[in-house]
Amino acid sequence: MTDTTGPGRSWLLRLVIAFAFAQGAVSMARPAVSYRALALGADERAIGVITGVYALLPLFAAVPLGRRTDHGRCAPLLPLGVVLIAGGCALSGRADTLTAMAAWSGVMGLGHLCFVIGAQSIVARQSAPAEQDRNFGHFTIGASLGQLIGPIAAGYLISERDGAMGRTSALALMVSAAVAAVSFASLWRIEHRTAPARRGRTPSAKVPVGSILRARGVPAGIFISLAVLSATDILTAYLPVVGEHRGIAPATVGLLLSLRAAATIACRLVMTPMLRMLGRAGLLASTCLLAGLLCAAIALPVPVPVLALMLAVLGFCLGAGQPLSMTTVVQAAPAAARSTALALRLTGNRLGQVATPAAAGLVAGVAGTAAPFVMLGALLIVAAGLGARGRDGRAPRRSGVPEPDPAVPEVGPARAGLNRNPT
Repeated sequence: MTDTTGPGRSWLLRLVIAFAFAQGAVSMARPAVSYRALALGADERAIGVITGVYALLPLFAAVPLGRRTDHGRCAPLLPLGVVLIAGGCALSGRADTLTAMAAWSGVMGLGHLCFVIGAQSIVARQSAPAEQDRNFGHFTIGASLGQLIGPIAAGYLISERDGAMGRTSALALMVSAAVAAVSFASLWRIEHRTAPARRGRTPSAKVPVGSILRARGVPAGIFISLAVLSATDILTAYLPVVGEHRGIAPATVGLLLSLRAAATIACRLVMTPMLRMLGRAGLLASTCLLAGLLCAAIALPVPVPVLALMLAVLGFCLGAGQPLSMTTVVQAAPAAARSTALALRLTGNRLGQVATPAAAGLVAGVAGTAAPFVMLGALLIVAAGLGARGRDGRAPRRSGVPEPDPAVPEVGPARAGLNRNPT
């Protein structure tokens, strides 16, 4: 059923590489946008608005893109996403007003959404049920690699000496556009045509969005993903602001953000043994709870070495939420609507990316730049409660027989491959 063990087993590695470059471009551009906005005179509230606009266009596009992917190919969304990411980065670097920066930030966000919906749908479609936790974990390593390298590169390029922040942040945005374009090299033949016999058949009826959202596990998976992504997003956007207030250099802030990403990679590399020990529900609950406490603690004016240690542990805890929420949503959703379910999860993410930065900007304007991290801590603690109530998805021990997919009904052998791998 799965292509990860067949002749085309390199698809996952090439998808991880492409995602690493696309995410690296975004992770370089996001702090560069914040620094360029600061150079143009933005305050904390304006930074919150610009960060929120990044998610505004994707908020309305996610479900239609997911519907299209459920009834067609996933791969075309990947190059489209790369073009929009590169264009948004380059045009943000040339923008000279906060309004223009917000608009091109939205284009960048739309490109990221297209790429992620296409890539996640490929992983869901080409992975056996028993391999989904592992393959989604490996897939998100690409994101973590990008989040590791991007902030370091941004911190290296951006300088505030002699009033050069505006010029150097623009340079970082142009470089991020070039980094995004490199991902084209890994996008060839990344999606397998697993069911050519289905061409010409009458497409199945659309599963109503309400039915998807009522499936057990889908709402919890969406909220957990929202909370974890919001934490990562606010860290990326607001740690530069915190660093500016505490006298931490941009290069040091870039290293701190990359340390967080490196710890996230470490988490995903050891996810399978952790799942065997704790199960999916236990791992989600424990990591979200600890991440919530650490997020709130960032509000404390601790020395840089202590902050680095906190961010390392926080990054490790945040590493579990995204891939496990993907598996939770995919396995809970109807088989004919998995891409739509993933799109709804991404809609929740983008809703969080609109609302959370706006709320963070408001809180920061009233209570100081560290206050948004307390808000994120509370959000993650709620996610921990939802994770504890979920189904226990312990990773199966290798027995040679994959676990049945709970979203797929029992069918005869002649149709099993088509139902397990819908196009």
